[in-house]
Amino acid sequence: MFPSLSLRPPNPTAVCHISVTDNNPLPNSDPIPPLRIAIIGFGNYGQFLAETLISQGHILFAHSRSDHSSAARRLGVSYFTDLHDLCERHPDVVLICTSILSIENVLKTLPFQRLRRNTLFVDVLSVKEFAKTLLLQYLPEDFDILCTHPMFGPQSVNSNHGWRGLRFVYDKVRIGEHRLRISRCESFLGVFEREGCEMVEMSVTDHDKFAAESQFITHTLGRLLGMLKLQSTPINTKGYEALLDLAENTCGDSFDLYYGLFVYNKNSLEVLERIDLAFEALRKELFSRLHGVVRKQSFEGEAKKVHVFPNGYEIDASLDMMRSEDVAVKYEYNPQVSGSVNDGSRLKIGIVGFGNFGQFLGKTMVKQGHTVLAYSRTDYTDVAAKLGVSYLSDLDDLFEEHPEVILLCTSILSTEKVLKSLPFQRLKRSTLFVDVLSVKEFPRNSFLQTLPQDFDILCTHPMFGPESGKNGWNNLAFVFDKVRIGMDDRRKLRCDSFLDIFAREGCCMVEMSCAEHDWHAAGSQFITHTVGRLLEKLSLESTPIDTKGYETLLKLVENTAGDSFDLYYGLFLYNPNAMEQLERFHVAFESLKKQLFGRLHSQHSHELAKSSSPKTTKLLTS
Repeated sequence: MFPSLSLRPPNPTAVCHISVTDNNPLPNSDPIPPLRIAIIGFGNYGQFLAETLISQGHILFAHSRSDHSSAARRLGVSYFTDLHDLCERHPDVVLICTSILSIENVLKTLPFQRLRRNTLFVDVLSVKEFAKTLLLQYLPEDFDILCTHPMFGPQSVNSNHGWRGLRFVYDKVRIGEHRLRISRCESFLGVFEREGCEMVEMSVTDHDKFAAESQFITHTLGRLLGMLKLQSTPINTKGYEALLDLAENTCGDSFDLYYGLFVYNKNSLEVLERIDLAFEALRKELFSRLHGVVRKQSFEGEAKKVHVFPNGYEIDASLDMMRSEDVAVKYEYNPQVSGSVNDGSRLKIGIVGFGNFGQFLGKTMVKQGHTVLAYSRTDYTDVAAKLGVSYLSDLDDLFEEHPEVILLCTSILSTEKVLKSLPFQRLKRSTLFVDVLSVKEFPRNSFLQTLPQDFDILCTHPMFGPESGKNGWNNLAFVFDKVRIGMDDRRKLRCDSFLDIFAREGCCMVEMSCAEHDWHAAGSQFITHTVGRLLEKLSLESTPIDTKGYETLLKLVENTAGDSFDLYYGLFLYNPNAMEQLERFHVAFESLKKQLFGRLHSQHSHELAKSSSPKTTKLLTS
């Protein structure tokens, strides 16, 4: 649908896999002679690298505009306030750890005449063509140049517990042929090899092409999510928690870094335009389907209004100020009370809608000793037999078996139609009805409107599915609302026995009203699916320089793309809070673009006012 960059690794790309162990990252290797390394720019990142360089025995000098002398002393680094003094120490390597926006000014101020003529210069910027161009422009021709990009920082290293397995990208732009100069370059790369990094050699052009797809998209979405001020909820999914982590990690970086990725990587503008097109296409798809539903019901002349935004409850604005723990009641599973599944607590459960999710739940219910019957529009007789489930092709036959629980596992869009077709007269009058939809006010209202008054109602939402729950349900959230449960002990026990199915599997049981669920879900589940659908339209693929954040996004696409668009549309159509969240996402994206282009315009105006040289203007606008 949209133009996409080719993401097949180019021929010049070489990935070196380093064999490591916990105690000796590079066993049987000779010690690397210490390098004399001067770090220019001793902020957070310079200090972060210095800590490892010192631990490996290298000799470090440092200089920065701000006074970081106390941090240098703590790390064992010699700190210089004067660049001339530092350069006269004749470091083997000058490691530039400045920001993207300040590197040109820094290079202009360096006293190259104080250095040895064959000094190795290394940068660690997140954009590489720009850095290479500047280094070739300002450095004397007899200086060596190594352009690198450690695809990690202090935050990702902490979560990864070290550098092992994290990517380090490099391009030997200009390395002299003398064996000592070649050895010096290899010794510097050996710093990262020894820590277990995955070493990736590729041209700066290829790096920027891949980085526009992976790093810039990751930072863009991280900034968007940060602007939405997302918060943890009692019903977090694994996907939503990954988005919270992404927002936290990217918002810890300065806007200067993000702006630098945008303005100094020539591929970033195209990627931003693709994100814009993809989001507009997603909104158009949602709104066109909504328009079709409204038109259809208008022409059919239905007396009742379309269930676009059902309002079972008003959401108290004070919820915005409440901590998530305060709006949920945890269900406590007590095995001493519940005991094992015996004849007294064993249930006969009728599943209506025996697709993937119905089969997923039925398998565990059978395992626990419950009797499970099933019906679906599609014939699942063979599948049911393998699971130990009795399949009936006629709803009347299933209901005449008098199941104690009817578990509705239909899609959101078909729920109302299915409810209208159920032969309630065939059931016992006190039957418990349970749904497992991803929205809760809509089924609650539908149940109350359609079911006979003497039927019990339990609205639930297992916050997992066949993919996220394939290795067990332990610590996965199960949300429920006892909408209408009869007062006698037998009906209460039946409801608790059903809930115990999930509690026994280790689920985190969360009791909350349907209105509270939908308020939280619009901010978590709907946003998660929106991001997943948006990324799916970009046709993202893995690259040789994936960051952990980008890998998280790829995994999110994989999980959400496995769900039908009907599920996503249902989350939008039947959650009264979803429209607001979609518009907040839209406003945040427009605001982010305005920030980027506004700053770009200001920078260009500033350069014009200064009557900058043609060379500099060309660099800034290329």
